[in-house]
Amino acid sequence: MTDELQQAALNYHRHPKPGKLAIEATKPMTTQRDLALAYSPGVAAACAEIVADPAAAASLTSRANMVGVVTNGTAVLGLGNIGPLAAKPVMEGKAVLFKKFADIDVFDLELNETDPDRFIEAVAAMEPTFGGINLEDIKAPDCFYIERHLRERMRIPVFHDDQHGTAIIVAAAVLNGLRVVGKTLSEVRLVTSGAGAAALACVDLLVKMGLPKANLILTDIAGVVYRGRAEEMDDFKAEFAADTAACGLGEVIDGADVFLGLSAPDVLKPEMVARMAAKPLIMALANPVPEIMPDAVEAVRDDAVIATGRTDYPNQVNNVVVFPFIFRGALDVGATAINEEMKIAAVHAIADLATQESSEIVAKAYGGAAIAFGPEYIIPKPFDPRLIIEIAPAVALAAMASGVATRPIADLDAYRADLEAFVFRSGQVMRPVFQRAKQDPKRLVYAEGEDERVLRAAQAVVDEGLARPILIGRPDVVAHRIDKLGLRLRVGENCDLTNPLLDERYPRYWQRYHSLMARRGVTPARAREIVRTRPTTIAALMVEMGEAEAGICGTVGRYLDHFSEVRDVIGLAAGAHDFSAVTLMLLQGGVFFLADTHVTYEPTADDLAEMAMLAAREVRRFGIQPKIAMVSHSNFGSTDHPSAQKMRAATAILRDLAPDLEVEGEMHGDMAFDALARAEAFPESRLAGNANLLIMPNLDTANITMNLLKSVGNGLPVGPMLIGGAKPLHVLNQSVTARGILNMSAVAVVDAQDGLRGRPAT
Repeated sequence: MTDELQQAALNYHRHPKPGKLAIEATKPMTTQRDLALAYSPGVAAACAEIVADPAAAASLTSRANMVGVVTNGTAVLGLGNIGPLAAKPVMEGKAVLFKKFADIDVFDLELNETDPDRFIEAVAAMEPTFGGINLEDIKAPDCFYIERHLRERMRIPVFHDDQHGTAIIVAAAVLNGLRVVGKTLSEVRLVTSGAGAAALACVDLLVKMGLPKANLILTDIAGVVYRGRAEEMDDFKAEFAADTAACGLGEVIDGADVFLGLSAPDVLKPEMVARMAAKPLIMALANPVPEIMPDAVEAVRDDAVIATGRTDYPNQVNNVVVFPFIFRGALDVGATAINEEMKIAAVHAIADLATQESSEIVAKAYGGAAIAFGPEYIIPKPFDPRLIIEIAPAVALAAMASGVATRPIADLDAYRADLEAFVFRSGQVMRPVFQRAKQDPKRLVYAEGEDERVLRAAQAVVDEGLARPILIGRPDVVAHRIDKLGLRLRVGENCDLTNPLLDERYPRYWQRYHSLMARRGVTPARAREIVRTRPTTIAALMVEMGEAEAGICGTVGRYLDHFSEVRDVIGLAAGAHDFSAVTLMLLQGGVFFLADTHVTYEPTADDLAEMAMLAAREVRRFGIQPKIAMVSHSNFGSTDHPSAQKMRAATAILRDLAPDLEVEGEMHGDMAFDALARAEAFPESRLAGNANLLIMPNLDTANITMNLLKSVGNGLPVGPMLIGGAKPLHVLNQSVTARGILNMSAVAVVDAQDGLRGRPAT
């Protein structure tokens, strides 16, 4: 560790508050009634319910989502026996990973106890507190003894991550490494360097998955683990002892297909690597210095697949890919144990995920480079958001099938959707839109079909069955980027391509564009130039001419430039007088919609009323009943500034046009979300509860509010959704993510399903 990194780590742990954990209440505590419900006398009701039915603790307490991370600090990775107090930063870090990656709450427990039996008694006594126990950094062989006895005594999952977390990720890496080199587990010969807790757990799991015991040789500090050896032996090693007279690693490495290192630096020499079988898999996992450095392998072999435990080389084998998600699945079904079936299910889920194309989030986290399954990518990256979505359901299903689930999940699809909502904050609110889109998919054109975000989104659109993507772009560029990203898009099979440089429809397109723009100074020559060079115009023409039902543009360039092209071609819907844009904001405390965030600088009262009606229709598409607040600096007539008068008039117009809409104004922004204060200030209010659609007096207020909430309030925008157009073609911001494009693709399809784009009936 460099001096700079060491100092940065110390500052990280000290500031702004010492440590990495805090306790946060999940229920309000602001009134006397809150106190009465949380504590005396109300808490007695929850206690009595649990007395009557102990299983009720899962729904009345945090136990079902609580893991104890327990250590005595006798074998801290890279540091050795440093004791429980010095191990606390490691355990706090583990707790943070549980919360960050799987939303699991943790108490870290550092026990000042080295006697295994007393340690067991202490942990077993805490079973009422936890839904699961994660044992950590306990020396071998004590860790084997402790885990076995705790598993026998406790009716909750007990998981020693150093053993089984390592085993799962190693097994997944071995499976995929063998996939890459064209070998199978049943035929390879594997040699280890290391025979401690982790190594033994690894080989045990691999044997259960099909590795023949006869094809396995363990080595450790005392040499080959052979039958009859007395030095540094125990019952756990003896189970895998080989019938051989060989003494050391150098004698058994010849012809090995797989090297598994969980030992010490530099024990595997280049000359040993040279004697391994063709296309060897070398897993040098000692940290921070592996058994052999990757460049040393590459100096003698050009056919090896290499994995380490380091972040600065490809194929990092890291337990964080395992433990949050196997516990997530186990906790969610109330598993009484984490058994072999669940571990193997996790192995296959991890291995299979790596064979899929990588996500945009992963690419960003790792420098923007495209990542595809192959020699340098055999294990998913820790920041892949799909880990929880793939591993947790696989583990839950295995728990149910093997009979250890006490709370089986009836609807696994709904469970996956809930996990997606945790990973992708927009998941829950977008669910009804996705469901509707799948019922009647449409042709959806993407103006920037060469953009990597668009391609990732198009792949997700195909996988979700939302639409038939049409990509506008140069065929060679699109094909190269699809291949680079490892996507499964195939032009002509699951998507289509429009080449702006060479398309048989080009004459029809420019002629149609000229007919729309001839009286606005656009000559035939200019029309041909525009249609050849502006993908947004092409997309708009395709939608306008019925060759696509909806479209997406705006991922590259200025919003207003794209909007002007859309406006010129698509035109206004019947009965609509202007375009506007509504944006969905997802915040920690809930969701609401803002308008107009992008289009109309100074809307009139009539414009605002129409905007509110069209925006209300968009809100309903999300399965939400619109509650509209006409927002102003004035509060129910407190000022007569022209802006306040405009919002007051817009409210009145809207009530006349759409008497069934729940709308109130003009009001302060805080009043929109405080029903009690609103009732005091204006008892006659026609708005019940909190507003979910805020109509702002002008573009400045809406756009500034949106961006402040996004930056300061950690808000996640969905949109903007362009409303008022004759047909659905949405203009996005250039900062949009692939997930944002996917969300808006679903919105566009539902827009197309609804057909009529004019002023809605109320």
